[in-house]
Parts: sequence; structure tokens; C-alpha cells
Amino acid sequence: MVIFSRLVPTGLSRRIAAFSSPARLTPSNLLVRRHQPVQAALKYSTQSQAPFPPPSSRLIWLGVLAGASALTLGWYLNQPRLHGESRRSLALTGPASSASDSLGTKADTRPSSEGAATVPANAPSSQVAAAASAAPSAPTPVPSLNSVKPGLPFYTADQVAQHDSKATGIWVISGDGVYDITNFVDIHPGGERIFLAAGKSIDPFWNVFTIHQSPETRALLEEYRIGNVDPNHRRSSDDDAKALQLLFANDPERSPELIVRAAKPCNAETPVHGLRSFVTPTDLHYVRNHLPVPKIDVDDFRIKIEGPGIPDDYSVSLDDIKRIGKEVELTVTLECAGNRRKDMHDTKPTKGLLWTQGAISNAVYTGVRLRDVLIAAGFDPTSPDAQEVEHVQFTGAEGYGSSIPLNKALSPMGDVILAYKMNGEDLPSDHGYPLRSIVPGHVAARSVKWLNGIVLSDEESPSHWQRRDYKGFGPSKTLETSDYEKAESIQEMPVQSAITFPLMNQLVSLDPPSQDSGRAKTPIQGTVRVEGYAWSGGGRSIARVDVSSDGGKTWIDAELLEGHKQQTGRHWAWVQWRADVPVGKLDSTADDSQRQVELVCKAIDSSYNTQPETHDSCYNVRGVLVSAWHRVSVLVA
Repeated sequence: MVIFSRLVPTGLSRRIAAFSSPARLTPSNLLVRRHQPVQAALKYSTQSQAPFPPPSSRLIWLGVLAGASALTLGWYLNQPRLHGESRRSLALTGPASSASDSLGTKADTRPSSEGAATVPANAPSSQVAAAASAAPSAPTPVPSLNSVKPGLPFYTADQVAQHDSKATGIWVISGDGVYDITNFVDIHPGGERIFLAAGKSIDPFWNVFTIHQSPETRALLEEYRIGNVDPNHRRSSDDDAKALQLLFANDPERSPELIVRAAKPCNAETPVHGLRSFVTPTDLHYVRNHLPVPKIDVDDFRIKIEGPGIPDDYSVSLDDIKRIGKEVELTVTLECAGNRRKDMHDTKPTKGLLWTQGAISNAVYTGVRLRDVLIAAGFDPTSPDAQEVEHVQFTGAEGYGSSIPLNKALSPMGDVILAYKMNGEDLPSDHGYPLRSIVPGHVAARSVKWLNGIVLSDEESPSHWQRRDYKGFGPSKTLETSDYEKAESIQEMPVQSAITFPLMNQLVSLDPPSQDSGRAKTPIQGTVRVEGYAWSGGGRSIARVDVSSDGGKTWIDAELLEGHKQQTGRHWAWVQWRADVPVGKLDSTADDSQRQVELVCKAIDSSYNTQPETHDSCYNVRGVLVSAWHRVSVLVA
């Protein structure tokens, strides 16, 4: 890693880092991948205008080749450990009500994207420090790899603080160790944010961004160990927490109506009343941030595009993007993979933020088609080289990454766009300003915000969130037995519906029975108005929504409202629906002045896919793709 940072330009170093982080280090992307690090480095040396390294450096290059081979062999030989010990490593939990709190001691060792520590908005730095440093009581921590090491010098916190720039060297503290990471910062996948920890402890940062909490990452850090922390001269945790606050300095003000599930990074769902309008107001659109909101100067902004037929170092500005192809406007529903996770969690514990039915929103996006941008860059889908491309990888300026199948990206009916407006205005910073991908009909995790890179590849994105998250498993799989290498990445979403009115445990008055209710087999006491949304992935339309007031024994068809009429195969937006559901009378001996009624809804899409009755049948420990019947109990009077 140190060698690469000295010999390879920054841009290529970042690409090398993208393939050399522990979560991405596999034989396939070191030995098989067409753009593997060593090949990329050799290509740069032989094809660029820069001279090949001098003879003394060539010996170092041989070391690089040998090191890459040894690294790959080491990874392969350690597979049992990676599938065992690493899956029991520390994964700091999310909110106090997070599913991981009740999963016992066998915590998820693959750091989850939803494992961010919850810190209240506008919290004082002391509270941030407490939340960041608080370890969960249940999971078993990673064996310490950075305790005091004999034979190394001791440094005070003040001495470490003097090394906070490239000129002085960049030192950080973790646990009892002192580390010189000067030669790593240029290839840090998270970019320049690592400078916020320069001269300080990285532990508060790692406790929030639990993707770092793995034995492999800690072992990598140990390679940069230069000493131990003087136990009598440590910094105040409050000082380190102030640096953590700076990490979120670009986060915008948000509507107080959003229901916050985790404050840093922000994860907040749309309130129920925001779900009842066809187009979700921008300030009420749910927010799913994996990392802090980046600061981007649109005047300097450029998006890099790589792939067959595309010139080296090709990039375009936002103005260039706007001039490519025809501007299009799409109404698109984005749904988090964990939407309604709490419903499943209430049946059996799951791992992740406990979203209710509000991790979904519908908005109007303006942009240009990704297909047009790729072709304008020089990519020819009919060329021989293009036949090896199967995926389009997206990267965001904050460090997030994801990918979609090439056929979705290129299909004229797939409507994948690079969007720069949302509901008629420039994208808000929380939603990807100045540019994001919008992948209609797919899980929202594929619509990457703050987009600054596109790569056409024969493999999925090497990102943690593509390879080690957003995948579903069978009902009997545990965190330890879930095999992310074999599981399919979530792309198109299943059919979904939810009740948005009335609310759980709400007291509702019955309306008089309709004329049709007189012909019902069961005597009708009255009707209750029920409203909700329905949506299906892949552009499939909603054929019907069934609604019941007796837990699913009898059903009526809901009236499909706005969103029902969209172009065939391109139903990217949800449908709003309503129904006046009959409520049967109790027998004459019962007190029916106030009683509980279970309202249920289920949707059927144009392929006649329907929602399963219970969560047991679709249970998975990560709590994704939750699509069982939605149930709301109310009191009727």
C-alpha cells in the first residue's frame, strides 16, 4: 500500500484502494478481474506518458507483484477464519431499539451499512463521544489487535497531535496504539475525511462507521503501528468527539417532521401524512445516508466514466451532462430494502434500523438517460469489447458504491437516468446534489447519490454495500451462516403495499353501511375508510389491492387512485388507493360500543405476484424485502 502511494498517481491509487480494502479483497478481483490493481499499475507504466520507474524502483514493483500474489494466497488460505471469526467480530449497533440488540452474543461480523451509532441531532460533543465510544452489551468484541506492544516507544497525545498534516506526517491513535498513516491517506477509499482524525483518535469515527470494525481492517491498521500511547497523557474524549462533529458539518437542516431512526449518518423516514400524497414533498422524502453528506463545489464537479471505447481519464461536468441527449422527467418511487423491517422484527428479531412503512417515497426527477451519456462517452454496446461488460458500477463522492446490470442501464425502456433535479428544483444536498443515478423499479440502494464515478465492468461493484450487504437469505439462515458470496444482490423489488390511514390503535368512527352492504352474508355495523400505497418493482403495475377488516377472512377491492395509469412496463411510481371497508356487527350479547378491528391490505401486481400472508414465510435475519400483508389494528366506535 505504501509502495503504491509513492509510485502511482492519486487517481490510480484510489482505484487500487477500491480493490484492496478487506471487504473487497478476493481472488476474483485480484487475479481474474480485468481491471485488477497490478494490471492497472502495469498498464499505467507502459501506456502513459510518464516514464517507467527507474531501476531501483523496478525492484519495488517486483515486490508489489509478489506481495499481491502472497496477499491473494493468504486470503484464500484464511477462508475458514474469514467465514468464522470475522463473522463474530464487533459490529456496533444502531439505535437502542435496533434488532441487533436482541440477537445475543453472536453479532453480525460483516459490518452492516445500518450499524451506525445513533446520536441525537445537534447533540453536544460530549454526548457524541459517549455514543461513539459506547460498545453494545451483547456482541462479543474483536480480540484487541492494538493493545500495548513491547519494544515500541510511547507517545503522549500532545506529541501525536503535532502530526496532523502531510508536512509533519499524519499520525492517529486507536486503542493503545499510535499509527503513522501518512502513506495511506491518498488511497483511503473515504477520501479526505481521514484528515479529520489526523493527530487524534480514530476510534470515535470507527465506532460510528462500523464498516471498519473487522479483524482484517484492524490487521491492516497494525501494519502502520509506530508506537504506544502514553497512558498518563491521553487526550480528552470530548476533543476527539469535536472532530467527529466536523465530519457531519455539511449535513443540512432537516424537517422536524421526519421520523429519525439514526441521526449520524441521517436515516429518517417519511411521516405517515407524507405518504398519503402521490408526490412526496421534498422535505418529507425519506433520507437514507450511509456516510456524511459531502461538500461538493459544482464549478469543480466532474464525473469520471470508464469502460471499453471510452478514452482514458474521460470526465464530464454537470453542464456537459445536461447537454447530452434529451432531458427527461420521471416520477419514481424509491424504497429502502429495509422498509417495514419493524413489522418483521416484531415477529422475529432482525438486524438493522427499525423502519416502519415510511422508508419509501415518490418524487419527480429530471435528468438525462444513462444510456445516452455512456454512448456519448464512446461506449459502443455492439463492439466486441462491450460483450464482456455485464455491470455498471456507480460511486458516490462520500464513498458509497453500488452497481446495476448493464441491460437495465442500456434499455431504452429501463429509464435509468442521471438526475440533477427533484420535484422541479436542484437536488437537495441530502438527496445527492449535484448529480445522482435514478434506477426505477430497483431497490433504492442502486440509485447512488453524489455520483462522481461510473465504471463499465464484467463484475458487480466491489463496494461493501454491493458485495456484503443488501442481500436476502432464507428463513433458517443466521448471521453466521449467511453466505454473502453466493447470495444474489437485491435489484428489482417485490410487490408492496401499506396502510397509511387510519393509524395503528387509532379510534375511528364508522360510517353508515352502503346499500351494497345489505347483501353481505354478515350483518354490517358500518364502514371504515382505509387508505394506503401500493408499488411493485421492475415496472410492473398494480393490478389490484385487497383490503379486509376481519384479519383477512373476507376482502373487498380498493379503488386505485393517482398513479394507476402509467405506461405499460414502466410503472415506476406507486399507486395511491382507498377503500370503504365493511365492519361486521357483533352478536347482541357483546358490548360493541368500542372494539378492536384488524385492517389488512395486500397488493397484486400485473404478473400476479402477491404479498405473502405472514412474515414467517419471507423472514430473513437482515430484515430486507419485507412484503407480508400489512396489518393495522384500530378501535371502532
